Amino acid sequence: MIVATIAFYLFAAVTIAAAFMVISARNPVHSVLFLILAFFSSAWLFVLMGAEFVAMILVIVYVGAVAVLFLFVVMMLDIDFKSLRSEMLNYLPLGGMIGIILLLELGLVASTWVFAPDAASLAAAPAPAADSGVTNAEALGRVIYTQYVYYFQAAGMILLVAMVGAIVLTLRKREGVKRQVIADQVARTPQTGVEVKKVEPGQGI
Repeated sequence: MIVATIAFYLFAAVTIAAAFMVISARNPVHSVLFLILAFFSSAWLFVLMGAEFVAMILVIVYVGAVAVLFLFVVMMLDIDFKSLRSEMLNYLPLGGMIGIILLLELGLVASTWVFAPDAASLAAAPAPAADSGVTNAEALGRVIYTQYVYYFQAAGMILLVAMVGAIVLTLRKREGVKRQVIADQVARTPQTGVEVKKVEPGQGI
């Protein structure tokens, strides 16, 4: 129990520090690296909570895809961040107004927060014993692929349509670029695919 508590405070502190460094680092590459560290620390917090499936998804999707994509985009694009920071003063009034509104909303939420009467008893009550033969990921898989299988397939179709739409929107035809035509390749015959030339003696390469 003590080890779990120490690990929780350690990973929580790392997550908060990494999140602060994401917005305070001057180098955008360093910001993305700190973001990856924050994701890893958050994943360990989920592991401590017993949600290893959520931790795995956080590492695979956000660290393995999103954050790495951010890193490559930042490294490959030649963006003048000094000019962007110099124009920040032009948007400072609008950003300050939005920040004040958000602080007021958070203040209203904090002022109206009320603890439930049975919150202390629920926190002190032990968690129900989980089935020792079923892991967290297996239990989620049973629910997703049985009760919510149609919603899962619908989400996959939406992502497929979004991917195809992104490819279509970014597809550009350029002159002089050879493209693969599957129909022409399948329809090739020995007569159209092979050309026999008669080379005279002494004229070959």
